[in-house]
Amino acid sequence: MKRTTALAAASIASVAASLIAFAVPAAANPNVVNPIPGLNGTNGIPRLTGRTQAVAQQTGLLSPNRTQDANVLGTDLGIMWDNGQGQVLTAFGDSAGLGLPNLLSGSIWAWRSSTLFRSSDGILSDGMNFDSSPRDIFGQSKELVPSPKIPFVEISRIPTAGVAVGNTQVMSMMSVKNWGPAGTWDTNYSGLVYSHDNGENWTVAHETQRPNVGGNANFQMSAFVKGGGFVYQYGTPAGRGGLVHVARVPEAQIMDLGAYEYFDGGKWIKGNPDVAKPIVAGGVGELSVSYNEYLGQFLMLTTDHNNSVVMRRSPSITGPWSGPETLVDARELPSAYGAYIHPWSAGPDLYFLTTVHSNYNVLLMRTTLTP
Repeated sequence: MKRTTALAAASIASVAASLIAFAVPAAANPNVVNPIPGLNGTNGIPRLTGRTQAVAQQTGLLSPNRTQDANVLGTDLGIMWDNGQGQVLTAFGDSAGLGLPNLLSGSIWAWRSSTLFRSSDGILSDGMNFDSSPRDIFGQSKELVPSPKIPFVEISRIPTAGVAVGNTQVMSMMSVKNWGPAGTWDTNYSGLVYSHDNGENWTVAHETQRPNVGGNANFQMSAFVKGGGFVYQYGTPAGRGGLVHVARVPEAQIMDLGAYEYFDGGKWIKGNPDVAKPIVAGGVGELSVSYNEYLGQFLMLTTDHNNSVVMRRSPSITGPWSGPETLVDARELPSAYGAYIHPWSAGPDLYFLTTVHSNYNVLLMRTTLTP
């Protein structure tokens, strides 16, 4: 990652190194906003005995990417997409750093609801190197879309999916109203934001807001896949354990909610999200979907009710989807959540990002696919 020479950023990194050494990782509760980031990677990346291995730590103090230089000491998720210009953009969720704490939300850390890093690294076997990050006037990775961070108003606005449409970068974000018990949260709405300068600045497309009611409640969190001139949007309700639905829209009309068609289990129906039927048996956590050329199948990664990372396969965008295959057992990597497929990972080695909440940072994982 390119390092800033700004004095403010250097000061942030120096203070971070001294303070975080005394921090104790928070208990594994995915709904605690910005727990104290621990000194991640003290014992190296986790060694797993199952079919998946941890390749590298992507964020945090001991990551080779040195995200602390951008005042990102802890973060989660890692929504990835190909920007169509030779880079993968990765949008992270709530990102903790040093600064004025938000005590109203229960956080002793300064935090931003989203940050973004760019990568042109196509060799993932040793990790994904970050090239750059949009910065604010303080030299830190800037918050992509500001939020007031007031409980029961908007505690955070978090990315859930991204896609390039021509030279425009588009993200789906959820407006989180409040965090509930573990695995649950309420949203005000979801909606799209867009950037014409490769993620440097973002504009809210207010006309794309989906209120958390009726059929729109099933599209509060998303995953995007492009195919045949369409952008397909997989949606779930807010929280973990919801059912998956799917819509599609012509790429050029992605900002027009009236142009979306919804899959009712047999056909596409335009303009009515209420008709969308679940396409996967059972509920899921955060999800990502991608076409894998090696298998000739679509892959869906989620977490299940046990918080294990699981994979489903399908010959087509709408299904039928297979039963879940466990990639990372929750008993082996407790407090892991989220599973976001690297868009350039189309061969027998599948790379994806997973958050470890006890460290509140993100790992690059690899699993070997079998036909």
